[in-house]
Amino acid sequence: MSVLTAPAATTRTGSLVLGGLAATAVASVATSTVAAAGNAVGISLDLAGNPVPIPGFATLTALFSVIGLVIALVLSRAARRPRTAFVRTTIVLTALSLVPDVLVDAATATKLLLMVTHLVAAAIVVPVIARRLAA
Repeated sequence: MSVLTAPAATTRTGSLVLGGLAATAVASVATSTVAAAGNAVGISLDLAGNPVPIPGFATLTALFSVIGLVIALVLSRAARRPRTAFVRTTIVLTALSLVPDVLVDAATATKLLLMVTHLVAAAIVVPVIARRLAA
């Protein structure tokens, strides 16, 4: 008698990369849009007296989203439960990303807008990548 076992859940790297890059593009547009909307209603984008350009939001969102994708790729190979490890890691990293926003020399509304952009990016990128990781 033989015993049949279900194959272990695996992560398809191509799907992970393509989905992660697509989410990165959407998040980059979204954070720039949120920043532009905040600026349009009068929220300053000045940090320590220096204005942050709207495209800077997209650039930094793309950079850190790609870093998140690299973390996911590493966890897909190294972690026993990559999805769980990725979600836990990104929750911590997202929370840590809010710390500089609180500490920066800026108006309270500016700080809140910065925090919103971080949360928007995470809300877009993390679920897309997590869904593509083995459970």
